[in-house]
Amino acid sequence: MSVAQAPEVTLHTPAAIATAVAAVRARTAFAPEVAVILGTGLGGLASAMRVEAEIAYDDLPGFPLSTVESHHGRLLLGTLGARRVVAMQGRFHRYEGYSLQQVTFPVRVLRALGAGTLIVSNACGGMHPLWAPGDLMLIADHINLLGDNPLIGPNDAALGPRFPDMSAPYDAGLRALAHEVARAQGLALREGVYVAVPGPNLETRAEYRMLRAMGADVVGMSTVPEVIVARHAGMRVLGCSIITDQCLPDALEEASLERILAVAGRAEPHLTALVQGVLERL
Repeated sequence: MSVAQAPEVTLHTPAAIATAVAAVRARTAFAPEVAVILGTGLGGLASAMRVEAEIAYDDLPGFPLSTVESHHGRLLLGTLGARRVVAMQGRFHRYEGYSLQQVTFPVRVLRALGAGTLIVSNACGGMHPLWAPGDLMLIADHINLLGDNPLIGPNDAALGPRFPDMSAPYDAGLRALAHEVARAQGLALREGVYVAVPGPNLETRAEYRMLRAMGADVVGMSTVPEVIVARHAGMRVLGCSIITDQCLPDALEEASLERILAVAGRAEPHLTALVQGVLERL
């Protein structure tokens, strides 16, 4: 009986991370406290930043390139909500053909630059019958159905533990703070479970029924790999989703990217205000 051999190489090495960090430091000495990943239709959050440096992903060793039309593909460093922030304007996905180690390599770099907190956003399909497109949802927990994990392979203890705990991947204190900010702003803020699937196709009626029965409130194709690596690296995480379409299997309508982006665009000012409010109170 043969024993499976572990992969001999990993993309997440201190040397690779240091090379990417050096490329950033060659442009700016700016030291971020918080990292933000801007998802589909949410890149406009960057307009609220006072940007001190902007670096294209193709100038950063080890960074993949964004192939999704709504993702700009650049790293922004500056201030937002009185905090020093590094923002990814555009993220990567498994469905683009990237491995989860490629997808999550930037999180290692964000951590090495100094960010101890990660705020991650996404657009998602809503399966909760009482929630509507345009609603914001705090992620309280997640389900990984990507069929893969970015931590598979050799583990470098300098980056994080072999078996990281995931009993509370989304920081309870940050979620409580987000609810405080939402109440002060008069903003309705849901809270629930996000399930990640590979995509790129949207789900069938039967799949929506299955995902809902598993305990998920919303479904998307991102976020979970980045959160796994952020927690492995010891970062606090706050996740927020914009529900862009309603995925009720008995009343399912055909979805379109144009409509999804339009809903995300209308909800974006609320997400921007929420994130800025959280940053101001950190």
